[in-house]
Amino acid sequence: MSTEPTRASPSPLGWGWRLIHWLIIINLLLEIGYASAMVFFVIAPDGGGPLGARALEMPFEMMVTRRLYAVEAWIAIGALSIYLGITEIAPRRRAAESLSS
Repeated sequence: MSTEPTRASPSPLGWGWRLIHWLIIINLLLEIGYASAMVFFVIAPDGGGPLGARALEMPFEMMVTRRLYAVEAWIAIGALSIYLGITEIAPRRRAAESLSS
């Protein structure tokens, strides 16, 4: 039996579906980057670094806005993880399992 690594068979979908697939991935990555930049650079306390005790000095509206951007980033991270799990990881695992049995 060959010891060369096997690759999942290419998707039977056309280039249009592959384009949509990559647009979804790029959109989620941009959303993660944008929300993270808002949390860590734009709506950050003066001086940067960890928030710590300075959270008590921040105005309530700024803290809520910062938290909403953080939630937005976590939702995008979760969505990207689920999407990649369904479209990339699961099919490759199924293909590997079918080859091994």
